[in-house]
Amino acid sequence: MKITAQQVNELRKATGAGMMDCKKALVESEGNMEKAIDYLRKKGRKVAAKRADREAGEGVVLAKISEDKKFGAALMINCETDFVAKNQDFINYVQSVIDLGIEKHAKNIDNLKALILNNLSVEESIIERTGVIGENIQLGHYVIVEGVNVSAYIHSGNRIATIVAFNKAGEQIEVAGHNIAMQIAAMAPVAIDKDGVPEETVQRELEIGKEQARQEGKPEAMIEKIAMGKLGKFFKENTLMNQTFIKDSKKNVGNYLKEFDKDLKIIAFKRLALTQ
Repeated sequence: MKITAQQVNELRKATGAGMMDCKKALVESEGNMEKAIDYLRKKGRKVAAKRADREAGEGVVLAKISEDKKFGAALMINCETDFVAKNQDFINYVQSVIDLGIEKHAKNIDNLKALILNNLSVEESIIERTGVIGENIQLGHYVIVEGVNVSAYIHSGNRIATIVAFNKAGEQIEVAGHNIAMQIAAMAPVAIDKDGVPEETVQRELEIGKEQARQEGKPEAMIEKIAMGKLGKFFKENTLMNQTFIKDSKKNVGNYLKEFDKDLKIIAFKRLALTQ
């Protein structure tokens, strides 16, 4: 049976699979479009099962905000190799998934998995993509923030992406938002301020500080004070509002935001990054 270019193109649009995979699927399915789609999905599952134990340490990380700038999402889809991660077709696929998440305001990764992309759920499309590419493809992370104004930043190379929500909107606040999103990408804060740092992290840092002081031979009576000093340094370096602003080392992020509006506050932020 002769398979036409139009049939191949139609299947490609419906599934996102490669041209040769679509042609083979149509040949195997004698031109039946539904059977061809099932063929590609089954192939994906077989490959996914074979590749499940392979480490998916590479990938693409993207961020995007909604048109009204009140909802933002960051997405990581993992693959095995840098070669695939840098492939434009794969990047476009990840972009299509986050576009869908933003369009539908998917609130968590389970919501995202259930959305329909090219006639398949996102979860099924990941399996299909595994079959097409031949690597272990995983939906790694999907996070969101909401606020009066949301900014997003994607670092070059698509390895780090951030989203940050504010309690106020406006053109100048969007400028601030972009800079703060870059700050988060560069400096990887653990919380907005010290009150947001988990208690277990605080206690761990105190214990580390005490142990370091003892190893340095400091008097036992000074250990607690030294540990508290080290904790203060930890807060300064690792909480967003207290970090030195990357574009002006003479001020911290809190000072920078007050220049725009004394009541401007960061509501939430998220940062996704591939490990180096």
